[in-house]
Amino acid sequence: MAQSVSAVLPAVVTAAEELPEPVAPGWQLLTGTLVAIALLVLLITVLKLNPFLALILGALTVGIIAGENLLTVLDSFSAGFGDTAAGVGVLIALGAMFAKLLADSGGADQVVDTIVGRASGRGLPWAMAAVGAIIGLPMFFEIGVVLLMPVIYLVARRAQVSLITVGLPALAGLSAMHGFVPPHPGPVTAIDLVGADLGVTLGLGLLVAVPTVVVAGPLYGAIAGRWVHVPAPDTFDEGREERPVDQRPSFGATIGTILLPVVLMLAKSVADIVIDDDGSVVQQTFDVVGEPFVALLIGVLVAMWTFGIGVGMDRSKLSDTITSSLPPIAGILLIVSAGGGFKQVLVDSGVGTLLADWAREADISVLLLSWSLAVLIRLATGSATIATITASSLVLDLVADLPTAEVSLVVLAVGAGSVFFSHVNDAGFWLVNQYFRLTVGQTIKTWSLMETVLSVSGLVFVLLLSLVV
Repeated sequence: MAQSVSAVLPAVVTAAEELPEPVAPGWQLLTGTLVAIALLVLLITVLKLNPFLALILGALTVGIIAGENLLTVLDSFSAGFGDTAAGVGVLIALGAMFAKLLADSGGADQVVDTIVGRASGRGLPWAMAAVGAIIGLPMFFEIGVVLLMPVIYLVARRAQVSLITVGLPALAGLSAMHGFVPPHPGPVTAIDLVGADLGVTLGLGLLVAVPTVVVAGPLYGAIAGRWVHVPAPDTFDEGREERPVDQRPSFGATIGTILLPVVLMLAKSVADIVIDDDGSVVQQTFDVVGEPFVALLIGVLVAMWTFGIGVGMDRSKLSDTITSSLPPIAGILLIVSAGGGFKQVLVDSGVGTLLADWAREADISVLLLSWSLAVLIRLATGSATIATITASSLVLDLVADLPTAEVSLVVLAVGAGSVFFSHVNDAGFWLVNQYFRLTVGQTIKTWSLMETVLSVSGLVFVLLLSLVV
């Protein structure tokens, strides 16, 4: 069962020599942290500064107000930047390669056609939620939206229902995977920051994501579809080239390839529980193939065959597909790594220790605190990634002595908070607004409220799961 802060912090406090001592009085550190977060909000939302630069300036602000030597602050930032790039960057890069192969091979189309083609009437929203969740496993949210919108248009037109009724469930599936399940940047970054086990988090994340998608997708979508009825536009995404059916990978090969990295990482976690002998060959084998880097690498190599050579790509085309997957994620890698640097400055300043002391006195659930912090940063900045990074950084000391499963639940609580009420400062808000041809008010009544339902439902299911793990 997830414990309140008061139940776990005494052990943290007694091990104070392992935690950074505050470099300044508490009021000064808290002021520096609040000013830095406010500066992030101002720079990103008002001045439209790139989050990479905003995070650097935010980290320097913490150090300046805390009275630290700026060279020391820069050392902390550089260390955090490098550690995060090494731990998270490679996973994001491999995930982008996998997603590009899935899209270009027609594998994503095969999943959509197979699942949606077997559904009709009331089953369509449920089928679209399943499609969104499956496509969302390896793909970034924005890529998934662009990929699925032509299909959403077509399904809405054929079924003669509101675009909202079938579109929101698909978006719920995409968004839930983006917020809860590795190898997406948010969950992977949070896992790296708080030291959670990726396999355990992946397994628990799937347990949380499935019922969350049901509530926020088909169930809420049916309500929102009655509130806002919009027809599907006649225009499809012109930039997307659809492969003929006979040149796509089979449905079985596609699903098997998508799930392969997931199965490998889950198998490692199961083996850690079931096998007692850590030195056995079987245990070591599972440890290697279930390592996130190795699991995703295996997934990409298999995808190069099933999504590449297996559908007729020659070596040149395969190489171009892999290469073209990397430039679009360069900005994500830099922002996530800069977030790691920002985190390290906060940790080294000792503000986490102060927050831990405050939380112990307030007797607040670590899960609820983590979710609330992520919600506040999400509302202020509009960025799920920034919300995840900042909230994870602030609760770092609170999870120091928590059991493995509970640390993973903290990651999921942060993930749930990071998708709360997308509004006008979120690029995803405008992406949905334009593709669905909605007014700002309609976008808030549909997309924004769906994200809120997803966030709150996610927290509820995390809290329920904490009762049994």
